[in-house]
Amino acid sequence: MPMPWRQLPVGVVGLGLIGGSIALDLRRRGLIVHGLVHRETTAQRARERDLVDQVSTDPGVLQGCGLVVLALPLDRLLDPDPALLAAIPPQAVVTDVGSVKQPVLDRWQALHPRFVPSHPMAGTAHAGVEAGLVDLFVGRPWVATPTADTETAALASVQDLAILLGAHWLCCPAAAHDQAVALISHLPVLVSAALLQAADRSAAASGDGLSVLVRSLASSGFADTTRVGGGNPELGTLMARANRTALLQALQGYQHCLAGLEQLVQQGEWSGLQAELSRAQQLRPGFVSPDRSAG
Repeated sequence: MPMPWRQLPVGVVGLGLIGGSIALDLRRRGLIVHGLVHRETTAQRARERDLVDQVSTDPGVLQGCGLVVLALPLDRLLDPDPALLAAIPPQAVVTDVGSVKQPVLDRWQALHPRFVPSHPMAGTAHAGVEAGLVDLFVGRPWVATPTADTETAALASVQDLAILLGAHWLCCPAAAHDQAVALISHLPVLVSAALLQAADRSAAASGDGLSVLVRSLASSGFADTTRVGGGNPELGTLMARANRTALLQALQGYQHCLAGLEQLVQQGEWSGLQAELSRAQQLRPGFVSPDRSAG
């Protein structure tokens, strides 16, 4: 028997990469989707892309929804519009897709009795109403961070949503989630940005046309290691602000590891360097298996 939320429209607040992709996938599966956006130009483009059945800048579009997905930037999640809060149906299950969970949980568990904090671990370098893709979540982790007070039926509804979209479901405490994503999501953004800056500044300082040459020679390896650093700067800043303590700890650990590699190079300890690189080679499959290499 289908879960109750599937019998009613699904509200998606924000139709960027994640919200738009959720909307596309739900409609492909025959569900009705109502979208709430911030600008009329976004609403018009959402209609043109056929992302939703209904779309509006008026929070009233959420009326009658059985499940509401908050696909909003972290700052708007942490300081929600009072009109949005008033428009969410009291009986609706509410979830978010924010990449930091503890502050969102602390804010929303007091605002709505059926709130379930969650985070689909999927993405691309693109943003905005043009970014939504079908099957974005297939094979990707979708993690929830419930507490002892989270309603069981609401949690089951969000799990059903994740599985319906092809994601791999798991649960963990919010603090553990934030520590984990600091290491495998937020830290790479800053490391990637630093790599781009280092290549640019070092080449410029060397002169002799090196800036042009490094850009001409940059290939797939450089593209892979700098993708997230070249992404949405607003999103990266919001993640750092919301997860500052865990991110600082991750940065300290990274600097320690980088300093160790630097020392091996300075001292010409090539066997030691090869041992460290061999260890990294062995570690990587545990983090990035072939079916989890996107996002």
